[in-house]
Amino acid sequence: MSEFQPLHRESRGFSRRTALKLGIVGVIGAASGAGSTALVAHLAKAPRPRYRFFTEDEAALLIEICDQIIPQDDTPGARETGAISYIDRQLCGALVRHRSAYRQGLESFRQTCKAVHGAPFESLATPGKIEALRLIESGRAPAGLWSDPSAAGFFGLVLAHTMQSFYGSPKHGGNRNYASYHMLGLDYPQVAGQNRYKGPST
Repeated sequence: MSEFQPLHRESRGFSRRTALKLGIVGVIGAASGAGSTALVAHLAKAPRPRYRFFTEDEAALLIEICDQIIPQDDTPGARETGAISYIDRQLCGALVRHRSAYRQGLESFRQTCKAVHGAPFESLATPGKIEALRLIESGRAPAGLWSDPSAAGFFGLVLAHTMQSFYGSPKHGGNRNYASYHMLGLDYPQVAGQNRYKGPST
């Protein structure tokens, strides 16, 4: 491995979906003769989850891992280009078979950081984060904390998907604003009527 050197906005006010829900509650309440104030309040205030698969804690940890794999320098890195969006979306589609590997792998990695470094990965300084990732990449993490996936297997999975996010098409959730295409000076693949980014003139 070479040396290592959220997405949805909460709408304000009532959305159309909230209005429809409240309308349904009103109809039910009128039919039953007992409206539910608590239910109305819940439907009006409950925020939509930001992620399709990951919990907030899982997403926060994975963002930090991806950020070390492709950090920001003079160009956006994995965090800025939406790696978490790509992985989260694909785990509900093409990569659904990797769901358990992510769920268990993130928990095993969390426990590894606490056991070896005495602190959560997110709170480590950059050198500590790099060492924590090298530990699992090399398979030197405490064996008792890993089973399926293995430490090295989990690292390889995240590495591959982070790279896919960064270099793939933005339509899949990553490579926001065609960042890697700009970095490489490449034209966006020509699709009739959809050439959104034109590379530098030669």
